[in-house]
Amino acid sequence: MTVLRVGIVGCGEVTQIIHLPALRQLPGQFAVTALCDVSSTVLEGVAADLPDAAIYSDYRQLVVDTNVDVVLVANPHAYHTNVALAALEAGKDVFIEKPMSMTFSEADALAAAECRSGKTVQVGYMRRYAGAFVEAVERIKNDRENIRFARVQDFIGQNRIIIDDTSRVVRGSDIPEDAISEHSRLSEERLFEAIGTNDPILSRAYGLLLGLSSHDISAMRELLGMPQRVLHAAVRQGGLYITATFDYGHFVCEFVTGIDQIARFDTYLEVYGEKSVTRIDYDTPYVRNVPARLSVTEASGTAGVRQIVSFPSRLDSFVVEWRAFHGHLTTGSKPKTTIADARQDLEVFAEIMDYLKERQTAEITNVAS
Repeated sequence: MTVLRVGIVGCGEVTQIIHLPALRQLPGQFAVTALCDVSSTVLEGVAADLPDAAIYSDYRQLVVDTNVDVVLVANPHAYHTNVALAALEAGKDVFIEKPMSMTFSEADALAAAECRSGKTVQVGYMRRYAGAFVEAVERIKNDRENIRFARVQDFIGQNRIIIDDTSRVVRGSDIPEDAISEHSRLSEERLFEAIGTNDPILSRAYGLLLGLSSHDISAMRELLGMPQRVLHAAVRQGGLYITATFDYGHFVCEFVTGIDQIARFDTYLEVYGEKSVTRIDYDTPYVRNVPARLSVTEASGTAGVRQIVSFPSRLDSFVVEWRAFHGHLTTGSKPKTTIADARQDLEVFAEIMDYLKERQTAEITNVAS
């Protein structure tokens, strides 16, 4: 089996807790050969367990390393596209953490670069690789016309509440000031391009959609298809709580999300049919090998109910998606979480933001009058 050499850009908590353990679990398929981070503390701390890996403070050096086949893009959102473009131009395949990009122009630039390079980009939507989710998709894919209602919910405690109690993470306070300033500038620039406003509440809401909600909307799209339109959307608590209602023609899907201070994941997709309910529940990815669960509730006889709760294996979803990525690169097949697929999330987010901006304008007008 071909062992692919991985260069990692961004060595923070997601890389340390999730990706490195997943890659170690696949020694016959991947080997980490290069690391990059702007924090020397983080870089040296992670490299201590990978003494043979080259270390870089600049991603542009890592992507041209001849000992790298695949680049994992796991640094801050605003840089995802920049790093992925550089990697593609250097002839590397790319595994890019969600969100793939913040704007349509970035997504389109990535698509063009992938086409030019002939390389493969896979977007890291691990929830869509979970066994329970794959089973749910198979269960309802030929029965969508019988769906009556659907709901997508994602309420979580801040990640650090869980991480600090369960994992050791190397964190650095030595990020250069110019790097911090550049990140702030680029983030603000991309946010304004995406939503057309500097409003802090709407900016925070869009950031929540890009981060946490990209998992939810991506999974919703595979399970139910693209919605026809946004019927309603609202934002509260300074941008940290969002609701939306999607029109699917013969049914609607309610979407709700928010971040609190409770160390748990209240995260699921639920699809109601006439005679059965299919539900996928997710737990925190920061505790490895906790499987997503599939629950099926259906009629049993004339007045009975039967419920089955299952998961096909305890294999971590990140391991599953990395294994799938290896298969695509070695067989020439294409992943389901492509650039074009991830771009559809931006389309849904844009419609939500347009609705929120229109509502905000209407409320301001009403107050003024």
